[in-house]
Amino acid sequence: MCWYCGSAVKDEEPIGRSLKCEVCGRDLRSCRNCRFYLPEAQGSCSETNAEKQSDPERGNFCDWYKLNFKFKSVTPGEKAAQEGTLAARKAFEDLFS
Repeated sequence: MCWYCGSAVKDEEPIGRSLKCEVCGRDLRSCRNCRFYLPEAQGSCSETNAEKQSDPERGNFCDWYKLNFKFKSVTPGEKAAQEGTLAARKAFEDLFS
């Protein structure tokens, strides 16, 4: 999922530098989506060999980038939105039953 809006990342790895979220348009290959991203770490990266990036929210060419596994699962917010959509669809279909 996108670190910013929580929408699912449907593309397979490797994630290209120019790939953007389909919903919010944010860069997907950014430090914020990486499994090594740690805001509290010096340089925001737990990988000691990685180059420091000037903006963790922008796309980069880091060789150490790996999509964070937690972004591949559905969040509680996304699950609630999906359930809300299904409930609305059922209520609409019930109008014509």
